[in-house]
Amino acid sequence: MQLNFNSPKPIYLQMVDEVKKALARGELSPGDKIPSHKERAQISQVNPNTVMRAYQEMERVGLTETLRGQGTFIKNDTEMLLSIRSEMAQAAVHQFIEEMRGLGIKSDEMADMLRDTLHMERKEG
Repeated sequence: MQLNFNSPKPIYLQMVDEVKKALARGELSPGDKIPSHKERAQISQVNPNTVMRAYQEMERVGLTETLRGQGTFIKNDTEMLLSIRSEMAQAAVHQFIEEMRGLGIKSDEMADMLRDTLHMERKEG
């Protein structure tokens, strides 16, 4: 889990985002058990209260569920997984567009560059 302690984004929200990314990449799957608060705090080298807040947020948004005496699990909801993947893809596209516009590149030029790059990757792959 990559946490940026210099980021203005709170650590607990970064932890939630990392779980979402792991789900989108297939590193975590619905139904998987995640480490306990204590284990995650030790692994991430953060205060256990920060981890507890992250876990509470994940449960609040329906990402996880805690089963008494068993632990915390990624909610077994494939719709949620598709929604997370789509949300993250849209965010990446918007970030790309902002970066390109920051470089002064117009929409049609962006589209051409993207098309050319994807075409080159298909040839290489």
